[in-house]
Amino acid sequence: MSQRICVAITGASGSPYALRLIQVLLAAGQNVDVIVSKAAQLVFATETDLNLPGNARAQADALHQHFQVSGEQLRVFGREDWMAPWASGSGQPGPVVVVPCSTGTLSAIATGASNNLIERAADVALKERRKLILVPRETPYSEIHLQNMLTLTRMGAVVLPASPGFYHKPQQIGDLIDFVVARILSQLGIEQTLMPAWGKDAE
Repeated sequence: MSQRICVAITGASGSPYALRLIQVLLAAGQNVDVIVSKAAQLVFATETDLNLPGNARAQADALHQHFQVSGEQLRVFGREDWMAPWASGSGQPGPVVVVPCSTGTLSAIATGASNNLIERAADVALKERRKLILVPRETPYSEIHLQNMLTLTRMGAVVLPASPGFYHKPQQIGDLIDFVVARILSQLGIEQTLMPAWGKDAE
């Protein structure tokens, strides 16, 4: 069943995870809303060949071209677009995935800062008891990071670190990315063929 999913991208290393997740969601017929932090724009330029402009309309054009989609299936909202549906419990249509999730964003969500649309969308997901998936990419973790993760887990969020496994014998970087994306899709309840379930080969 198609749903509208918010993919919020922050400035931690790991932008290829976000791009791959969006690609697979679109291919599965899901509707995707994207919010990009200012720091994430810099990371995108460092880690990928995709340079995202500064404003939401230009970002939408770039992502439409990149994924070869148009219209309502992929929308982009600005960081301070307080009229976006994700800014209110009465308007938020579905789950929120913050991927990658910087430790600064993790802290802001844990304390309810809501200083931008990414933080507010996560805050709304928590208060409305909707699915919130946070994909931190940091190492090592400090006590502050771990405490924030514990706080958010107790609030009902899913903390899903970008920690790919190796039992599927990855042959390229894309295999490691798909491992994490597959775990996100499973949390969203979306069938995926990126990675076989554990034990499936034995069957």
